[in-house]
Amino acid sequence: MKILLLTIIFCSTQVFSHSKENTSHTPHAHSADAKLVDGKLENLDSDRFDSFVSDLKGHKVAVVSVKGMVCDFCARGIQKTFNKRDEIRKVDVDLDKGKVLLAFTSSATIDFEEIKKTIQSNGQTAVDMEIINI
Repeated sequence: MKILLLTIIFCSTQVFSHSKENTSHTPHAHSADAKLVDGKLENLDSDRFDSFVSDLKGHKVAVVSVKGMVCDFCARGIQKTFNKRDEIRKVDVDLDKGKVLLAFTSSATIDFEEIKKTIQSNGQTAVDMEIINI
């Protein structure tokens, strides 16, 4: 009985200690790069884009192609980071297409190098950007 109890305790501590890995917002790798999306090669989801810009008249939208964005944790990290910026009105992350949509105020200066650094700090790589005036 003691052996069974000790085995259960040992196994449960291993499970719970393992589940705490990668809970910080530091860059992390995914096993075998499961589904790396090269955003530069994927098309933008037009329905998703239309929905995103529906209330953004007079704004600028940066469509950023991102490589290495494969999990919800990656997407939420990018979204949370950009939502903190005053000049950004709205953020959408499309994991399937490898796209990040950033809605800026019309007066904002959009700097791709700054966006690349921000995305890199989350562990992904921005490979291309297009700016669209709405």
